[in-house]
Amino acid sequence: MERIVIHSDLNNFYASVERILNPELSGKPLAVCGSKEERKGIVLAKSEEAKRFGVKTGDTVWQAQRKCPNLVTVPPHFDMYMEYSRKVRAIYARYTDLIEGYGIDECWLDVTRSTLIFPKFEPKYIEVNSEKHFTDEYLKFLGDTIREEVKKELKVTVSCGVSFNKVFAKLGSDLKKPDGTSVISYLNFKQVISGLPVEDLLYVGKATTEKLRGMGLTTIGRLAAADDSVIKSAFGKVGETLLKYARGQDNDPVKHMDEKREYKSIGNSSTYPEDIQSLKKIERLIYVLSESVAARLRETGQGLADTVHLWVRDSNLNDFAVQKKVRHTALCSEIARHAFDLFKENVKPPFKVRALGVTVSGFDNGTSQVTFDESFGNYQKLEKVERTVDEIRKKHGYDKLQRGIVAEDPNEMRNDIKNTHLIKPANFEDRDSRDKKQ
Repeated sequence: MERIVIHSDLNNFYASVERILNPELSGKPLAVCGSKEERKGIVLAKSEEAKRFGVKTGDTVWQAQRKCPNLVTVPPHFDMYMEYSRKVRAIYARYTDLIEGYGIDECWLDVTRSTLIFPKFEPKYIEVNSEKHFTDEYLKFLGDTIREEVKKELKVTVSCGVSFNKVFAKLGSDLKKPDGTSVISYLNFKQVISGLPVEDLLYVGKATTEKLRGMGLTTIGRLAAADDSVIKSAFGKVGETLLKYARGQDNDPVKHMDEKREYKSIGNSSTYPEDIQSLKKIERLIYVLSESVAARLRETGQGLADTVHLWVRDSNLNDFAVQKKVRHTALCSEIARHAFDLFKENVKPPFKVRALGVTVSGFDNGTSQVTFDESFGNYQKLEKVERTVDEIRKKHGYDKLQRGIVAEDPNEMRNDIKNTHLIKPANFEDRDSRDKKQ
């Protein structure tokens, strides 16, 4: 039976929740961002009014205010965003238990078995070549029903894409924003998607886009028509996935709402209020990031990681990423040591660092049979210590127990990155060859 997959994307989610909390913000150009006094004040979300002035996610506060002098800025309230995210998913759960999150503000829903739950009218079909397919009219009705229910009950809007697979459903939700429904059906998908830019395809990031465009594959239609051997030669296994996605052959199921999420990578980054020029401070900041990464890795139950990534941005906003294969680990101390080694190997003084990021990938899901030599012989003891630290911080607060190198800076002792930075699943860029192999 043909699947019905809906991708829902909450519009300007953080800004929308802020307006619910403070109705006086309605109609004003609004940005949710960090402290204006600190340079790490980066735009996390913006309203439609701010978008019209060219304000973008990732702009610094001063950049955003230069574009929009009347911009109103507010600090983030992550606890409320999580609360509204849960409320939205509770509405989705009235129709299906196949709900797969894609970050805090996006979900896939498989409503194939739930069509009779929707009110008003029964499923409508059209027969093509002796096969029955849902009509575009009916598919749009399903997306509209979801949208209207969320808007009526929670006062936030959502854009929906309705299709027969996850990739095209995600693509559809981006076509009509805000508060719209787009249908990319089995009957119309070639007509709808063929002329769209290749970068609109799910997981196709900057590096992949540049490579595809360099091959003359500027649209999804051109990619779909490309020779398999050429794409596989250029991209390896990822090339097979690119072709499958472009041709509408994605059959990845929507996960059950209770199913454990699979992560491709786990990481965190931070932008600093002043340029970092001290190697000792770089080491301290890498430890702060690695604490959050290691704690998240333990929480997700993905096992141990075999790759450490480091991302660096300088004062001129130039950035690069490097990575290296390592012994399987979930320890902050090892992750930090490898990340710091990557920094020293690739950044020579004098330097001015504006932002850093640490990520791990290559998870074993608990299957590795690791044997440790003498230098790693106390791994199990160290892991037990770090898990104990996790529990103490949950109970008494993040800053109550710190490593010596972090405790040297009182500001970093309170920098609980893990609980103030939200993450999304990894994309093709995590597998791109743009990362310098070590």
